[in-house]
Amino acid sequence: MTKERMIIEIKEWLKEAAGYIQVSLTNQLTVSQKSGRTDLVTNIDEETQAFFIKKINKHYPDDRILAEEKEFNTIDSLSGRVWIIDPIDGTMNFVMEQENFCIMLAVFEEGIGQLGFIYDVMRDELYWGGKDFGVFLNDQKMSTPKNLSLSEGLLGMNAYMYGENIYSAKEIGRASMGIRISGCAGVELIAMLKGNHIGYISNLSPWDYAAGLVLLEEFGFKYSNIKGTKLSFSKREYFLAATPKAYEDIQKRLSFE
Repeated sequence: MTKERMIIEIKEWLKEAAGYIQVSLTNQLTVSQKSGRTDLVTNIDEETQAFFIKKINKHYPDDRILAEEKEFNTIDSLSGRVWIIDPIDGTMNFVMEQENFCIMLAVFEEGIGQLGFIYDVMRDELYWGGKDFGVFLNDQKMSTPKNLSLSEGLLGMNAYMYGENIYSAKEIGRASMGIRISGCAGVELIAMLKGNHIGYISNLSPWDYAAGLVLLEEFGFKYSNIKGTKLSFSKREYFLAATPKAYEDIQKRLSFE
């Protein structure tokens, strides 16, 4: 199976899943809490994830899956080929706004990102790409964003981190042109790919960042956990991604006291 064929298949799956999600917005959602009242899951999250798992198991039965919901949310390693899925990234936005949410899917082989897809469902905008392909918005190849410093651009940030000034988040925000908070990692990563934001600081799980990392890497962005070490892909952790210049600026301003 070539990457080209895999890309065609994944795009077809994403379009089918997006159509189902859009129709579901006209029906009654079943909304449950996971860790608390602001950590939501809906029947559509679970059904969309099950849809992708069924497709992968049918077409790629030897591959492994890491996904947000239920028994698929842990994995012992990234060896072999691993699919990393967030069926609806930004579930709170999905429930409360019915926009500003994404489907995210990544394919990793031996721990290296090969393909990444971020689909803004309500805008019908698919950001995708991977090694040796570049980055695309639908069928249009995108240009590499400018390598701007922290003081030259807008910065996406997690609301709790900013409000509680975790790791000096407020000082970092003030050093930028301003912070933006969307409540969806996919939307924030898209803003970086478009060159609208110079970075993103948040507290994320692997399915929140895996697809984005594949695309950010193609554009030369730097990324790590907040302390500058490798992301674990095994738990929620503080996350930093930015242009090379902004990444260095942010690292200098972080406080771990």
